[in-house]
Amino acid sequence: MDINVQELKEKFEKEEKFVLIDVRERHEHQDFNLGGALIPLGEIPRAIPELKEDYQDKEIVLYCRSGNRSGIAQELMLRAGFKNVRNLLGGVLAWKERYG
Repeated sequence: MDINVQELKEKFEKEEKFVLIDVRERHEHQDFNLGGALIPLGEIPRAIPELKEDYQDKEIVLYCRSGNRSGIAQELMLRAGFKNVRNLLGGVLAWKERYG
């Protein structure tokens, strides 16, 4: 299941509890981020066991620059047994376009 930038903004505004993960590279995260924990896509396979232990049944929102890398990470996590992993459609580019 995916999520759009408006839905994510509403989650922030309502202070809903969810896990936010940025799957971009460190330099991209430093330039601009939405407050997510940084786990670059290449590190996701190694991070899955620890993430699974803590967050397997929690809502997780993944984001990247455009939604492509986070879509790949979403697929990896769903295959690993995570129940509720969402991909931010359009990624940071869509967020910046809508909210600056």
